Amino acid sequence: MPDVALYLDLASPPCRAVYFFAKASKIPFKNNVVQLLKGEHLTEEFGKVNPSRKVPALKDGDFTMGESNAIILYLVRKFKTPDHWYPSDLQKRARVDEYLAWHLTNTRPGTYKLFWIKAMTPYVTGHEVTPERLNAALCEFKTISTAIQDVFLQDKPFLVGDEVSIADVVAMADIGQTCISGLDVFEDYPKLAAWRQRVKEAVGVELFKEAQEALTNLKETQKELPPEMKEKFKAKLDDFNR
Repeated sequence: MPDVALYLDLASPPCRAVYFFAKASKIPFKNNVVQLLKGEHLTEEFGKVNPSRKVPALKDGDFTMGESNAIILYLVRKFKTPDHWYPSDLQKRARVDEYLAWHLTNTRPGTYKLFWIKAMTPYVTGHEVTPERLNAALCEFKTISTAIQDVFLQDKPFLVGDEVSIADVVAMADIGQTCISGLDVFEDYPKLAAWRQRVKEAVGVELFKEAQEALTNLKETQKELPPEMKEKFKAKLDDFNR
């Protein structure tokens, strides 16, 4: 049995980023599924693994940790993964670090907001989001997409250069979350669409199919939200609408 255990819900973008990287790198790990919509991350048992009660989480012997990017970097170092994921070249590595830092304050909150406003509103409130609120979230997302395409990707095959890196899988995991909203976010960004296909092929098309299945299952699970979780989600949605 693998020493490393990962606690994941593939409906979560940070979890998908960790999963994509670990599977593509052939890292041995035990996959412990934690279903967010059922509140399994809020249990006392899971709190022993990650006191923040968030996924993803990692357990390696007696060592535990959270935070997706930190988990990926821990796996890089523990398993000495191929150099292209997190290049030893100082400047290439700096570019990966640069994107990861930018991602946390731009891509992740922007895609997270769009997902909640477009996809979660009907299940939490019983009605669709207003066009005004949706357009505001879309405008924010378009600014993010333009920056990824024009500032980070430019004319390169991948965000950092000629090979896939952890920057690509982290970016793709979050951008892919918008698909559940029924939005074709790549329609106006042909360079990003081509990049998405290259990332899929580099990481593994089957992995992306698994993630898509998790998002499809999310739609079904949303229909049966426990009342206590529905209240928590309503409060979160209210924050976005302020």
